[in-house]
Amino acid sequence: MDTTSLNPVFSAAECDAMRSAIGLAGRGVRGANPLVGAVVLDERGTVIGSGYHRGAGTPHAEVDALTNALTQRADLTGCTLICTLEPCNHAGRTGPCTEAIATAGITRVVYAADDVHGPAAGGAGWLTAHGVEAVGGLLADESHQLNHRWREATSSRRPFITLKIAQTLDGKVAAVDGSSQWITGTESRSDGHSIRQRADAVLVGTGTVLADNPRLSARNPDGTDAERQPLRVAMGRRPIPVGAAIRRGRFVHLTTRDPGEAARQLYDDGVGHLMIEGGPTIATAFLTAGLVDELIVYQAPMFLGAGTPAVQALGISSLGDASSWMLDPHGGAAITQCGNDVRFHLSPAPADTAASHQTSSKGPSTCSQE
Repeated sequence: MDTTSLNPVFSAAECDAMRSAIGLAGRGVRGANPLVGAVVLDERGTVIGSGYHRGAGTPHAEVDALTNALTQRADLTGCTLICTLEPCNHAGRTGPCTEAIATAGITRVVYAADDVHGPAAGGAGWLTAHGVEAVGGLLADESHQLNHRWREATSSRRPFITLKIAQTLDGKVAAVDGSSQWITGTESRSDGHSIRQRADAVLVGTGTVLADNPRLSARNPDGTDAERQPLRVAMGRRPIPVGAAIRRGRFVHLTTRDPGEAARQLYDDGVGHLMIEGGPTIATAFLTAGLVDELIVYQAPMFLGAGTPAVQALGISSLGDASSWMLDPHGGAAITQCGNDVRFHLSPAPADTAASHQTSSKGPSTCSQE
């Protein structure tokens, strides 16, 4: 039995390039798209180009790397493209990466993990049919770990979900009298608005709408409206007043209390990245449902002692059942200072890293010792 296709052997240069691509991928920001990095090798295995995806609407990692390589040589015929995810085969805000790869003259593509996103999948098959060798499985475990929550969200046909919390040192989001503006400082609020600009939609509960009358618009540091505005979403059964500030932009009212149903409805309406900015009730609902893929916590240097906790009961009775999170350094440092506040960037800790992804159908990859 020929096992070459099941257990491909990759050159040392390709293995090193894939490690570099994974490192480059980590510079991107989490959201509707996975973190992806790419490296171009010439015929001798020398790196001549590299790139990564910087977020929705920007060039994909493969195109970024090809563009970088083309600045160094006019012809990429015979070169190899190394990328952390199977190149996409569809046109969204940008064109198909497969066509860009073939047009550039690349003759071999080595990728880590298959693309599970339905509309974008099938890139390897397209490349093969058009005369470009495409081999997957190199450092697939590392690629899966990098994007395990994006893969879970995509496989479940729901948006990638970011939960933002602004709290005191003792985990309070409001004082006993209900006052909460402002627990965190202007730098934290400005950072939060930058996330709103990346998100496709921002969601709060109807209780927050009635109590705080938020606009949910994305604003620049100077207070002006940003060019890109998210869909504004109210979730809950209470009616939204006609004059509510949330209605001043694109707005939808989801009359459900089920976070899973809300996520599915928004995904079907084209939302790939959902930001949750609601109060403790909404935050708790999404956390309990296991639907939070990214957690941004702004912690102000103050104590309230009593007041409204950031999260309500999660149904956890034992320390062993705690909701566990890990510092996420991708897209910037996991812990940063925002004025007097501290910003934590966290991702859910996989319950079992070994079982958090499916093994590539091609079997384990092998790096040569040349």
